[in-house]
Amino acid sequence: MAYRPSKKFKKTLFGGGAVVVLAALNAPAAVSFVGEKYHAYKIAQPGYKKRFGSWAPVSVPAGYSVNAIHAALLHTGKVLLIAGSGNDQKNFDSGTFDTILWDPKKNTFKKIPTPEDFFCSGHTQLANGRLLVAGGTARYEILEGEVKRAGGGMRVKNESPDKAVTLKKGTVFRSPSGVEYVSKFDVTVPKAKRDFEVSYFASGQMKPWKTKVTAAEARVFVEARKEGAQALTTQAAQYEIVGLKGEDADNVYGLAQRLTTEKQDFQGIRGAYEFDPKAEKYIPVAPMKDARWYPTLVTLQDGKVLAVSGLNDVGDVVPGDNEIYDPKTKKWTKGPFRYFPTYPALFLTKGGKLLYTGSNAGYGPAEKGREPGLWDLKKNSFTKLGGLTDPDQLETSASLMLPPVQDQKLMVLGGGGVGESPKSTARTSIIDLSKENPSFADGPALPQGTRYLSSVLMPDDTVFTTGGSEKYRGAGGSDILKAQFYHPRANTFSAAAEPTVGRNYHSEALLLPDGRVATFGSDPLYGNQANTKLGSFEQRIEIFTPPSLHRAGTARPVLGEGPQELDQNGRVTIRTKDAATITKARLMRPSAVTHTTDVEQRSVELALKKTKDTITVEVPLDRTLVPPGWYMLFVTDQDGISSEAKWIQVG
Repeated sequence: MAYRPSKKFKKTLFGGGAVVVLAALNAPAAVSFVGEKYHAYKIAQPGYKKRFGSWAPVSVPAGYSVNAIHAALLHTGKVLLIAGSGNDQKNFDSGTFDTILWDPKKNTFKKIPTPEDFFCSGHTQLANGRLLVAGGTARYEILEGEVKRAGGGMRVKNESPDKAVTLKKGTVFRSPSGVEYVSKFDVTVPKAKRDFEVSYFASGQMKPWKTKVTAAEARVFVEARKEGAQALTTQAAQYEIVGLKGEDADNVYGLAQRLTTEKQDFQGIRGAYEFDPKAEKYIPVAPMKDARWYPTLVTLQDGKVLAVSGLNDVGDVVPGDNEIYDPKTKKWTKGPFRYFPTYPALFLTKGGKLLYTGSNAGYGPAEKGREPGLWDLKKNSFTKLGGLTDPDQLETSASLMLPPVQDQKLMVLGGGGVGESPKSTARTSIIDLSKENPSFADGPALPQGTRYLSSVLMPDDTVFTTGGSEKYRGAGGSDILKAQFYHPRANTFSAAAEPTVGRNYHSEALLLPDGRVATFGSDPLYGNQANTKLGSFEQRIEIFTPPSLHRAGTARPVLGEGPQELDQNGRVTIRTKDAATITKARLMRPSAVTHTTDVEQRSVELALKKTKDTITVEVPLDRTLVPPGWYMLFVTDQDGISSEAKWIQVG
């Protein structure tokens, strides 16, 4: 599409001979200046916006900018932006933890008291509209070469079947050679398990009772009191607990294998909270059994939540001990055992199995838990799925369930090698679970190798993708200022307007109830192309308005009065003056996204019936397709223009 600058624009650019003089003195600068001015002019034109959409910054009042590590859309229409300590050691040390509640409709901001460090926690939407937030940060990492005191995991044993033991932070463990280590956290060790053994004499008479005691165990991270090589050990040993006396000293002790000055990874917390969108506050619930940092939380068809993976309280990847949260009891129970790297992308599929696309956000060995597959939770069986191109580049990839959910197609986009690998891929791949023997097949390639790509389902059944970087955390100025739409039916990409803010690690994007897309965050390692200047967290918020809304102007379908709950047949009737032009309806689950991982969003195709001034939509009763919770109802007209959303609760 060609655009001709106006006379006024030409006069501004070329009047007075100033640019001519500048060009003579510094030609590259002139080209850059003219190019930027023309680009700004071009993207501001109505014709451009109707074809490609537009971006606009959000005005954030002073004092309300935040390092958005997590973003979740609530059924009030507000967006919860969680930073915790925000990947800032100083904030962590001072106990400064942030959450901001943003109302995109009024553009108002509110600070929410944040009880623990939810930095790198997990979250999911609950059936009652609350957001479950679990895990976070107990301790920041210390890199190789910076660890001054030997440390590691201490297993604390309790052989008493009569009482549990709580050891406070600062408890001293002494080795057989007299070296002392200090615990960094409180730890509670349950009572030992007592079993009664029954045996019989040859005559058949019962022998006297015997009891068998099995020691209970808990973990805690310890650090040497003093610097020096004397505290280094790779030998298993038993450690006495200083201050315990009598039976307690005999029953409670520590066991450790490796206490070293190697890199110490982040450590997780057990804390769990429900955020109440109406009261606008965090409400504590029972903590998890395992501490978790970088966990995935996914809502199941019965409304319960599965918590998977994460780094535990000593900085190791949780070896496969998964947990299930029951919103009714507010408690956790043991889930099926299976290992995944941190932030695994797990999607609830038809029938109740979870599809692991292979997408993840990092921690864990390259050779373990990286292959995609279908996980049957009831049988705890895992069926691997092949066909994926660049299977070694799934870390920091995006994945999502393509619209509508009834098609049971999932897509993986981009990604990179494990850790700080220089590899990145432009590969996209799609799997169709409706086939008898599903496997991945390549889709259209992205414009270039892309990590940290944000992908958002839209009401018109397209997928909007934006941002990311080619290199690890945007190194070398590799942020990708591009956006595009993926069209599932045609299996093609088309260009969208380019964002002005780069987004890489710790960035998010989500669909707003008005049909626009909001983007947040970015945590580049460096601040320049030469990688000589440290980066700073991106706190600007930018909103994308899709082309269809520019074409619509004010002529969008409008949903009027109607109930927010479904009847017993899964139907709801809503008044509208636009019934004649409405062609389809979608129920869209609100996002809860972090680290390119959003297992919440899904778009459900609805049966649609119309009268002159009403529409009736019918929601599938299969809760493996439509997990319980609040959803946005969008309707779209024959020109692909959507309404604003109406909130509907699925029980």
